[in-house]
Amino acid sequence: MLAHLIRQSRRLLAAACIASIVSGVCSVLLVAQINTALTANDATDRVQLAWQFAGVALLAMLSRMLASVLFEHLSQWAQAELRRFISMRVMKAGYRRMEEVGGPRVHSALSEHSTNVAEFFVNLPAILVNVIIVGGCLVYMAWLSWQVFLAAAVVIGLGSLGYHLAHLRAIQHIDLAAKEQDRLFDHFRSLVDGAKELRMNALKRRRFSQDVLQRSIETVRHKRAFGMSLFLVSAAWGHFLIYAFIGMVLFMLVDDVPDRAKVMTGFALIFVYMVLPLENLLLSLPRANLAKASAQRIDDITRELKHEEGDAPSTLAREPFKGLRLEGVTHRYFHESADELFILGPVNLDFAPGQIHFLVGGNGSGKTSLAKLLVGLYRPEEGAIRLNGQVVNDDGRDAYRQNFSAIFSDFHLFEQLLDAPSAELDARGNALLAKLHLQHKVQVRQGAFTTRALSQGQRKRLALVVAYLEDRPFLVFDEWAADQDPVFKDVFYRELLPELKAMGKTVLVISHDDRYFDVADRLIRMESGQVIGVEHAPADTSWPLAAGAA
Repeated sequence: MLAHLIRQSRRLLAAACIASIVSGVCSVLLVAQINTALTANDATDRVQLAWQFAGVALLAMLSRMLASVLFEHLSQWAQAELRRFISMRVMKAGYRRMEEVGGPRVHSALSEHSTNVAEFFVNLPAILVNVIIVGGCLVYMAWLSWQVFLAAAVVIGLGSLGYHLAHLRAIQHIDLAAKEQDRLFDHFRSLVDGAKELRMNALKRRRFSQDVLQRSIETVRHKRAFGMSLFLVSAAWGHFLIYAFIGMVLFMLVDDVPDRAKVMTGFALIFVYMVLPLENLLLSLPRANLAKASAQRIDDITRELKHEEGDAPSTLAREPFKGLRLEGVTHRYFHESADELFILGPVNLDFAPGQIHFLVGGNGSGKTSLAKLLVGLYRPEEGAIRLNGQVVNDDGRDAYRQNFSAIFSDFHLFEQLLDAPSAELDARGNALLAKLHLQHKVQVRQGAFTTRALSQGQRKRLALVVAYLEDRPFLVFDEWAADQDPVFKDVFYRELLPELKAMGKTVLVISHDDRYFDVADRLIRMESGQVIGVEHAPADTSWPLAAGAA
């Protein structure tokens, strides 16, 4: 991921790096000029040095300002690019793959991990400038005295070895913290989504708080703090070695060298000037490694969200809906309640325009999975789905899905209708809201709902408005009436479904409301992933009472 971002921004990154290098070189030149000015006796030389010093100082300031501004733009661009990239991978991934990856990991990638990677670009100018300063100071040190430089190289080598050993250990803890962070985001979601349950059960609330949430927060804190502490300890070790070396230079190594005063003054200036950049460099590297760990997490997530469906043009969405057939369709997934692989199918069903189908069966029988398979959210492992006689493959699956509007039990309600705003759209939406007795609570204005802060049953009615406005030929309702009061249940079954049928729509309703089975043209019964029976409506459209035992 970091390599991709660097390639995409190579020109701007190159300009920012050059500005940082110029700033670092100017900083080293300033030290050399200060040392020369301290030992210069000629007044003419001092005037010339003053002008040179002013020019270099001005160039250092301008180059650092330019580098900082360019890297700030790079940081914001990198974060935006990461979020665009992850979002596109999420939208293009198969729905089943998205379920397996999980929302918390995606949220973590879009928030904290992308921020850590973006901050790498903010820290990059400081890293580059400090590298140039430290490197330049070492070169100047070698020019003053190569014997002392060799001793300095030994000290820096020892410091680097200690840092490397600490780095290997620290990275392990930072990576563990990043993995736990994904689980923590899932706990945060439970904190909000499970608010009712937590408030109604004090014991559950305490255990969730102490054993789950606080433990996860503490694990992230401990692992990250321990990893970063190892970096800080290694930096302090390097800091100590530098001051120990300063003592060796001042009191042991420069006794017999030529120009002893100039060498000692130069080394004193170098060390005093180099200590802070070297310390900042050592402190910046952990942040860079944190960014590297976050980039790896993003790579892992986006790799799992591999593109499964093609974007090739398809005729499936352009043809009028004439019929749909499932031929030996089979789908497998892990069934949590049974703790085993659940096999759905093989299913053989057909659907025609202007029909109402009720899908009934016990909990865990596979009704919702069959609905997701039907609308194209799941891919069949075996068998085929034919739309208007044409087999649906991966390249045409997205076009195939455009024939459906579905309201599942875990539906999401967008604020925007996501259609082109128009006065006609608002009028149609508001007419439907009035029909569903919601006109006093919410309106459609400029293609958006004025509020979504409603009860679950009312939000489902808003979702029904969206489904109506989409005007797709096939509609799927997964226990839509479960959260409705008896009045609106009756409206849904006795008014809305017959109205959709009269419009030529094909409707599949997952339901346990056996007293409304007479509305259906066909009852599809499921048990343990198998379609065990298909019952067609008798001539008088009244179902036997035994049919209601779902």
